Amino acid sequence: MAVAVATALLSSACAADTDSNSSAVSDKAAEDSSVGHIHGLGVDPADGSLYVATHFGLFHVPYSGKPTRVADRWQDTMAFTVVGPGHFLGSGHPDLTEDLPPYLGLIESTDAGESWAPLALQGEADFHILEQAGDVLYAYEATTERLLRTVDRERFEEFYSGDLISVAATKEPGQLFATTGKGQLISIDASTGQTRELGGPITAYLDATTEGGLAGIGPDGVVRVSDDAGKTWQETGAIGGQPAAFTITEQGWYAATSDEAFHSDDNGDTWEQVL
Repeated sequence: MAVAVATALLSSACAADTDSNSSAVSDKAAEDSSVGHIHGLGVDPADGSLYVATHFGLFHVPYSGKPTRVADRWQDTMAFTVVGPGHFLGSGHPDLTEDLPPYLGLIESTDAGESWAPLALQGEADFHILEQAGDVLYAYEATTERLLRTVDRERFEEFYSGDLISVAATKEPGQLFATTGKGQLISIDASTGQTRELGGPITAYLDATTEGGLAGIGPDGVVRVSDDAGKTWQETGAIGGQPAAFTITEQGWYAATSDEAFHSDDNGDTWEQVL
């Protein structure tokens, strides 16, 4: 029963986002001042502040005060990833005021989300995961369930096929860890595409710790860490709800449910609501 429930929760997390954001226009009045349907989190190293990517636009969350919509845009931003000061990568679906195809492919912002430019596969790819590891960007295309890699962010090579929810790259080059649509933990060799099941707890979202370990959040919001490449896991804290996003940064750990965001400065032991 637990596996069946976890599978349903994890499968539903991305299902709605394979469609265009046609509901955004009718929902603008209700959603303009509130943050909901969160897809991703990132911290801009330029100032250490939090950005929240949602189905209804990108929001900036200052240290104090209310979140603000970035550039008054309603772009449904998926796979949101911060790769440098003011430098963001993403994918998803356009603001319906824009004359763009329903799939944005790989897009880039160099001004902290004020504007976005296409890099590759516009109209072709709907990336739900972007994971930067050194010079390599790993990108998971959700409609075809393909995990790709690119060095120049223009040409992509497929090396794995399967249903994934999250991907984490540790300090070991070419070694990836992932969670499948059923919440199973696996390792993936980025050179060969070979996989290995790790066992362990049902996990929704996964990321690498700054020390080189792994941290994951289950569908029940329980946070666990592993210091031995996923062989054993230790329960730490909990975020108190079904997770929708998770990222580990130099400014701490961040996690989100559909409409709330949390921060931990003690490696997941305790969490403070920031949104």
